[in-house]
Amino acid sequence: MAFGGITLSVSQVNLYIKSLFERDKTITSVTIKGEISNFKSHTSGHFYMSLKDDGAVLRAVMFKTSAAKLSFKLENGMKVLASGRISVYERDGQYQLYVESMRLDGVGDLYVAFEKLKKKLNQEGLFDLSHKRVLPKYPKMIGIVTSPTGAAIRDILNVLKRRFSYSNVILYPVLVQGGNASSNIVEAIEYFNKEKTVDVLVIGRGGGSIEDLWAFNEENVARSIYKSKIPIVSAVGHEIDFTISDFVADVRAPTPSAAAEIIVPSHIELKKQLNTIYGHAIYCIKKFIEKRQDKLILMLKNIVSRNPINKINEKRIYLDNLVKIMLNFMTKFLEKIKKCMQVAQSKICAMNPLNVLSRGYSIVKNNEGVILKSIDQLKIDDEICLVLEGGSAVCYVHEILQENN
Repeated sequence: MAFGGITLSVSQVNLYIKSLFERDKTITSVTIKGEISNFKSHTSGHFYMSLKDDGAVLRAVMFKTSAAKLSFKLENGMKVLASGRISVYERDGQYQLYVESMRLDGVGDLYVAFEKLKKKLNQEGLFDLSHKRVLPKYPKMIGIVTSPTGAAIRDILNVLKRRFSYSNVILYPVLVQGGNASSNIVEAIEYFNKEKTVDVLVIGRGGGSIEDLWAFNEENVARSIYKSKIPIVSAVGHEIDFTISDFVADVRAPTPSAAAEIIVPSHIELKKQLNTIYGHAIYCIKKFIEKRQDKLILMLKNIVSRNPINKINEKRIYLDNLVKIMLNFMTKFLEKIKKCMQVAQSKICAMNPLNVLSRGYSIVKNNEGVILKSIDQLKIDDEICLVLEGGSAVCYVHEILQENN
């Protein structure tokens, strides 16, 4: 390659270009505003990333000594102000930003506010484990505070139906983002605590940016969760998302679906447990009989060894009576176990709202799967699902007849 009449190697060209960069005072000390992408934390302690905006991408590196001074954790999508110098990496012949310091920008203000409130509430004791309430094992009524149109409610209902369909659900529809969202969520929590209609509460929404999830980082929501007498599960965003609500709530679920997995047991697992209990009871009875049987045989041998006829007859009568007592005890014990199993099974079946369908009743749901309990929830031309024994039917409201009081 000819350059100014001189033939240079690739290394010499890259070195020359690097010297041009380092003589330019504009880029030897510069602050770049951009969004982090392609972030990688190397085992050496160095950070490699790109800074981007709507029109371009700039490669960047932050060496271990500078990276160790950061007061926050870097993540993709984070908007930052990165200060350093732009130079050429000779080996690859590419220019990049060598970051010496970095601070949050834009959304970074929200991160600062998040950390500030988190520290404040933690010092006040709102995150203390001693305040955490235990979730009920078999909740009959579950309250859900979320958007009625979001993916979160659909995911929760699907998991509840699959795992434990005996629980009933009450949805309190709220805004989950925007200026009024936090006050909506507080109203919902206070409503359930006042009415005392549910055994456990789930509050949350699907994933999103920090701005989208911000309602669950508001102080009024955190204090409302802390004051709640009803156990609360926080299910906000994806597994990597953390909000103030997660720290205050009694249980944090990584996703809305996971919340449903946490609050109800699996009916399949319950059946397995009952079978295990029954099997253990039978085993204990057999061992009891075997133990008594060994004693009876030993006693008989002792009697025979003495050989007096009258003693043999006496002990034979005693043995007959003892066998009768044992058989009677075993029969009553098995009957008791059987009744316990029947009671447990009847309790589970009694909680199933679908059992009433066989007596001529039906269940009416709207097109979102929410059970309708009042005529006030219907409008003309609404699409509804009528659940009957053996199946269901999709219907449309033609006329609404109010009950005469």
